Amino acid sequence: MRLPPTPRPPRLSRSGLILSLYVAMAAAAVAIGAAGHRGDVFVLASGPRAGAGAAGLVGSLALGAGFALAMVFAWRWAVHRLEWARRLRREFREILGPLSPGELLLLAAASSVGEEMLFRGALLPALPAGLWLSSAAFALPHIGPGVRFLPWTASSLVAGLALGAMFLWRGDLVAPITAHFLINFINLRHICERPL
Repeated sequence: MRLPPTPRPPRLSRSGLILSLYVAMAAAAVAIGAAGHRGDVFVLASGPRAGAGAAGLVGSLALGAGFALAMVFAWRWAVHRLEWARRLRREFREILGPLSPGELLLLAAASSVGEEMLFRGALLPALPAGLWLSSAAFALPHIGPGVRFLPWTASSLVAGLALGAMFLWRGDLVAPITAHFLINFINLRHICERPL
């Protein structure tokens, strides 16, 4: 008599893996903040908060959106003018494959919140030369499988410095999260939905 096969637990979907990764980043950020006696990694503990109040919130959202649009414009310009950027876009398209609208939204939202909590909210205040070291740490996971991905890594370092400067200036993560979300959402949608 044959026994039925042992049921296997279901594998995580791509969305589940994405969410797990960025929830782990957020948890690490909270742990680092707690170890440094900072209860809230969304708010910079020292200095004035330019982002406080309704006017401050609008200013932070506008700052984040403006920076995001500048980065997206720079990427589109590079794709239209430079062969290495077109090649990089094709490679990303092959790596990512098709993404549903829900996966696009989840990836952009989870990455922006998880990465900003960790790299800006937790590491920037905790490290000596925090802006530079947290930006370098942010660029590390953006190293691709080959030299052809170095422009992406370099642009991640520059973006990390700008996002960190926004955090220091505004005093909270509203502007960096807004910028990060819009950059990822718009660029991922462009990469995955439009053939080159």
